Amino acid sequence: MLRSLRARLTLLYVALISGMFLVFGAAVYGLVGVILMRQVDRVLEETVQAIVQQSQVKDMGHPQFVLPPDMTFTVGVLVQVWDRDNHLVAASAALDGSRQPLAPRGLAINAPAFYTEHRWRQPWRVLSAPVFLGRRRVATVQVAAPLDMVYNAKRALLWALLAVTLTGTLLVGLVGYWSVRVALEPLAHVTALADQITHADDLSRRIPVPRGAGDEVWTLVRAFNATLSRLEALFQSQRRFIADVGHELRTPLTVIKGNAQWMRRIGKLDPEALDSIEEETDRLNRLVEDLLLLARAEAGRLPLRREAVDLDTVLAEVLREMQVMAREKVHLEAQIAPLRVDGDPDRLKQVFLNLVSNAVKYTPQGGRVAVQMEEENGWAVVRVSDTGPGIPPEDLPHVFERFYRADKARSRGKGFGLGLSIAYWIVKHHGGRIDVASQLGQGTTFTVWLPLYSEDEAKSAHSPSGKTK
Repeated sequence: MLRSLRARLTLLYVALISGMFLVFGAAVYGLVGVILMRQVDRVLEETVQAIVQQSQVKDMGHPQFVLPPDMTFTVGVLVQVWDRDNHLVAASAALDGSRQPLAPRGLAINAPAFYTEHRWRQPWRVLSAPVFLGRRRVATVQVAAPLDMVYNAKRALLWALLAVTLTGTLLVGLVGYWSVRVALEPLAHVTALADQITHADDLSRRIPVPRGAGDEVWTLVRAFNATLSRLEALFQSQRRFIADVGHELRTPLTVIKGNAQWMRRIGKLDPEALDSIEEETDRLNRLVEDLLLLARAEAGRLPLRREAVDLDTVLAEVLREMQVMAREKVHLEAQIAPLRVDGDPDRLKQVFLNLVSNAVKYTPQGGRVAVQMEEENGWAVVRVSDTGPGIPPEDLPHVFERFYRADKARSRGKGFGLGLSIAYWIVKHHGGRIDVASQLGQGTTFTVWLPLYSEDEAKSAHSPSGKTK
């Protein structure tokens, strides 16, 4: 079994060329055979015409076909003349008095006919032509020529064609193998580099395009490099995720263990230590719930209800709950328009609770948090703005990543950096998008775009034959 691409391509190339050689050789062989046989037939026809033209018929109640006594025949051609009663009238001297007809089938015909007969251990081409006087057949002329030269010429041509085919096939095989090797050399180079990257576990390396590579190899290299980039980003995200989870778990576990050891050392229950243990346990529960939520979302197992949602009602509930958190710290204001979207009200409330709570949390005392909702070109646009310290420009592209906190210097709070990741996923799977804009010292604005509710689209989405969005 040929597993090498080089060998299979070479074999295919050789098979195609060999087939062309065989077809061409068969055509040449057949054409040459027909031409040679026609030449022999033409000689026999000319011989018969000469015999008939130079002979005469005597009719004395019994027609006789008479040959001139000094008539000569073409060298190598045998001649027999038979009368109407199939008696031999004349014959070539080379027949040595043989009275066997050259073609027995030709004595009873009424039109000229060619036959191939075997006489004296060799093939002969025989033309049998009847001679008529009026409507009466008075004689039959049979002329024959040996086919040895024709057969020998065809045999020589066959060997020549076979030799040319074999030589050509061998040359084509060598040239094809070399050309395929040259064509596949860039691919072999790419494969070797890919093996090195795989064995070295270095996903940061990229494969350069080999010199002389065609479009196919260039496309393959580009696709492979793109795959390496995605794998590198995936592994880096996984390593960062594991490190972040470990970091987030270390502190509450350390606090719980420290408080337990403290109470064991003092020999009694300490209310403050118990409160701290309970608080850290709640933190761990929230972390596990958020991680499970993200895992279900990324695996596509987080169901989203689709119904008409009054977004102004959802935002009013969010603001009412956030008033307790804001209290006297920040001024919370809102400008809401009555808009309806298609989605899951609980998940959308989770998005805006996260955005507003973050804005309240990071806005200093006496600051302002504003929630504004309006319609823009068929979209419900909700902006959550604050007058906090802002997010550095280098951190803006990463704010929706898991466990990412833009403010590295702030004290440890109750969040884990998962809220914005969850909000991003929910908005995306509602057919919308979420953006962030920020300037240091001037505050941050999160903008959520959600498509407005459409009764026609809702019927199509929820019908048995329609697809769920």
